[in-house]
Amino acid sequence: MMRQEPVIAIKNLNHYYGKGALKKQILFDINLEIYPGEIVIMTGPSGSGKTTLLSLIGGLRSVQEGSLKFLGVELFGASQNKLVQIRRNIGYIFQAHNLLGFLTATQNVQMAVELNDNISQSEAIAKSQAMLGAVGLQERVNYYPDNLSGGQKQRIAIARALVNSPPLVLADEPTAALDKQSGRDVVEIMQALAKEQGTSILLVTHDNRILDIADRIVEMEDGLLVRNSQSAVTGYDTKL
Repeated sequence: MMRQEPVIAIKNLNHYYGKGALKKQILFDINLEIYPGEIVIMTGPSGSGKTTLLSLIGGLRSVQEGSLKFLGVELFGASQNKLVQIRRNIGYIFQAHNLLGFLTATQNVQMAVELNDNISQSEAIAKSQAMLGAVGLQERVNYYPDNLSGGQKQRIAIARALVNSPPLVLADEPTAALDKQSGRDVVEIMQALAKEQGTSILLVTHDNRILDIADRIVEMEDGLLVRNSQSAVTGYDTKL
């Protein structure tokens, strides 16, 4: 069986903050591949470079050195216009759910659907409500964020990230603000929907309670990728 092409392929990636005498290297020679439908969890202490790497993969920062390919498209040297196009093919889930309080659950998800010009408003609403149903919020489609729990808000954020069936979802500490059960619920929803859609997920977390959903765990330390474990099928050590 031929191996699938990676969704993300990173080679010899370096990144720096500041200029001149204040220039400081943040990422050192990162090499990483993420494959279709794979759930990769990235761990490591605060300040180790996890969020910087996530922002580069998501086209939120420009690649300075090395190669970073998304679906075979090189991001090094990419124009801002090209990065905008890349970002439209990636779902984002953050620690703060980043919902707009003056929009209902449906409208928050609908915003992502309407990035596609070829879809009518009625189709966008139907698609958004179907996705909210998939994350267990079918009874809450017309609720505003202020009337929902933290776990329910994060489910809306997951629906928004996955509604367009993107090839990649990036999640930065999605369970940090949630209690144990809510955190567990949201990652299991992400896991089920990703496997159903063939979406790859790269999830940054400090939450040891959710490591078992990963196909693979990678660990950052001082800007280096110090561990890139095998698939969960073959087992990985959970020493972190």
